[in-house]
Amino acid sequence: MIQFENVTKTYNNGVKGLKNINLTINDGEFVSVIGLSGAGKSTLLRSINRLNEITEGNINIDGASITKANKRDLRRIRRNIGMIFQHFNLVKKSSVQKNIISGRLGYYSTLKSIFGIFSKEDYALVNDALGRVGLADKLHSRSDELSGGQQQRVSIARTLVQQASIILADEPVASLDPITTQKIMKDLKKINQELNHTVVINLHSVDLAREFSSRIIGLRDGEVVFDGTAAEATDEVLTSIYGADILKQTEGVA
Repeated sequence: MIQFENVTKTYNNGVKGLKNINLTINDGEFVSVIGLSGAGKSTLLRSINRLNEITEGNINIDGASITKANKRDLRRIRRNIGMIFQHFNLVKKSSVQKNIISGRLGYYSTLKSIFGIFSKEDYALVNDALGRVGLADKLHSRSDELSGGQQQRVSIARTLVQQASIILADEPVASLDPITTQKIMKDLKKINQELNHTVVINLHSVDLAREFSSRIIGLRDGEVVFDGTAAEATDEVLTSIYGADILKQTEGVA
């Protein structure tokens, strides 16, 4: 469970990225966060794993405050939170296997992490994760030899190896073509349904949010202006909240 309690983020220039956010995201939900550019989507998502520090309020992950966590506790909490980035965040010259197994680093000491000492069980997790995303034949390929869609699936596999029950995805399909976008979204939905992992994803595309989400959260100027099911996110509702421009972004264009 992810709980936002009166969360505000104020940047150094005085701009408020988030304004008094109160949300509860339950285990196993597939939540899409939508809104115009600058609405606060990435700020909200990155505050969950404390890549962005909030200014006021508190965020709890499964009952533990990540906001107040010390370095040791933060490392422990982050083990359970996987992150998928728009631009994949892979070591391009390393193999697929090495990129994916890096998801296990949070479970090892600094010394073992430096020398890349992993167990047989870890490598078995890598093989299983690659099979789940349809890349079993790419184990020893260099990551920069893969297509954009394949690289994003490697990122998904890394979160599976991490065994994170929460997956955050920050515009993961913004740079992909429509066919590959569907594949990535179906992979995430399958993981959500089969493994009961919570997925929180930032999207520009309202259509994708409606198709794959159990819940949609709409942001405008750092505030929650819509929180409901995909069925409730009608054109009329979205237009009244965001204006007509939001409906022009349904092709997933950043």
